[in-house]
Amino acid sequence: MPQKGIKQRIECWLVVGVASLLGWLPRRLARRLAAGLTAAAYRVLGRLRRVGERNLDLAFPELSAEEKQNILRSLFRYLGWQMVEFCRMPRYTPENTRGWLRTEGLEHFQAAEARGKGVLVLTGHFGAWELSSFYHSLMGHPMGMVIRRLDNTLLDEYVNRIRCLHGNRVLHKDDFARALLKTMHEGGTVGILMDTNMTPPQGIFADFFGIPACTAAGLARVALKTGAAVLPGFCLWEPKEQQYVLRFGPEIEFAQTGDAEADILAATQQCNDALEAWIRRYPEQWLWIHRRWKTRPAGEPSLYA
Repeated sequence: MPQKGIKQRIECWLVVGVASLLGWLPRRLARRLAAGLTAAAYRVLGRLRRVGERNLDLAFPELSAEEKQNILRSLFRYLGWQMVEFCRMPRYTPENTRGWLRTEGLEHFQAAEARGKGVLVLTGHFGAWELSSFYHSLMGHPMGMVIRRLDNTLLDEYVNRIRCLHGNRVLHKDDFARALLKTMHEGGTVGILMDTNMTPPQGIFADFFGIPACTAAGLARVALKTGAAVLPGFCLWEPKEQQYVLRFGPEIEFAQTGDAEADILAATQQCNDALEAWIRRYPEQWLWIHRRWKTRPAGEPSLYA
């Protein structure tokens, strides 16, 4: 067996082993264990922590160093919790999720779906993003998800099998345009993670926390071309309720002036504004540890040392 194949099998066995353990432990115990692991990761993974600190300096310059550290510590805890939820997702039913997981704003989604031109859910690496599309399908609303293939093909198959247990479909980034347009013409729903750094020509610069960020323009292009509805959707932890809430916001209305490129830029900016507004409400639940502002406009220096 080629060396790469052996490595992939070992990685897959390790991940499936840990997932099985976290999936069958009592949920409260599994969350404590995962939170302990991610707390250790916060201390050990200095590079990721520094990226998070830099991003928070850019986005929230008014916060104290202590407030920013608290946000990052909370983020790592929430990442551990999401890992537990993903490992337990094969066991979830509408009945056993009642009491700690609910939907809010579903009427926004249903109104958008009823138009029949397709729905694009604007989302991001925010809250329990893996749980959001899964729970939506569990409750009878399967959707497509635009994702990047994992380098380990065995893990990619394992993860996607769980994601798609209740009718969800995976649209891979390397060939999603055709599938995305087809889904919109069929009146289907697709979730798009729109908060990662891009590079031109797939990405265009739109402000995010007041800083130009190279942002995927595909959602805006498809929405303006097809008339698909666009609305934000995020699965967020509510500390006061001690439960996750899958929230859908009102549809985002895009204006069309006849200048195609200007309309795409304006629509992309509206998406960034909507995403930023939600992150400002729940800053500890956004994935600050990736280099969101890595790509810079021509001639600008890097924002990351």
